[in-house]
Amino acid sequence: MSLVGKKCESISLLEPNRDEILRSEVTPDDVLRLDKITDTYLCSPEANVYDIDFTRFKIRDLETGTVLFEIAKPPTDFSVDNEGTEDVPEEPLDPNAGRFVRYQFTPQFLKLKTVGATVEFTVGARPVNHFRMIEKHFFRDTLLKTFDFEFGFCIPFSRNTCEHIYEFPSLPPDLVEEMIAAPFETCSDSFYFVDNNLVMHNKADYAYNGGINN
Repeated sequence: MSLVGKKCESISLLEPNRDEILRSEVTPDDVLRLDKITDTYLCSPEANVYDIDFTRFKIRDLETGTVLFEIAKPPTDFSVDNEGTEDVPEEPLDPNAGRFVRYQFTPQFLKLKTVGATVEFTVGARPVNHFRMIEKHFFRDTLLKTFDFEFGFCIPFSRNTCEHIYEFPSLPPDLVEEMIAAPFETCSDSFYFVDNNLVMHNKADYAYNGGINN
């Protein structure tokens, strides 16, 4: 399975939903009402005033225990000695770098009923109250499922690990075939709230044709 970064092929919001959200602070109820993938990020990277940083992510099949996907963020090395090196102008950074993930799975993934997603993350100097994630999965214009998870309270400068259980919906065979035949047209929005304030918004897209020779 591979993981690369690429912008999601997004679908515009219905205008009433979009106007309502963009002119006010985004609430959990707002994103629960969304019926299509967003065409933009609904908060800036600077909204993450709690310095929440996801450092490891693992997906496993709960029935067999098989690890399906795992990635860890490399540790930051502060020991590099720059003395005597020539200053090189840095290229401007993409402000949305790190907010998008691309997943490549085999068709067998769509047959799974329940998976566990373990996430490890750190927080900064502020306590994190009522940390909540709402994740919405779509295939083209179809909402597949909404997941709503609570992380709870996190103390300052802590490293935290949590496993959430994803119970996948039963999909019609014709829809499964469409999803396999249309890689990366399955997308998700993940919204992270602290005390009901949106602090992070990440995106992902998915392909289920891994191992198929076209």
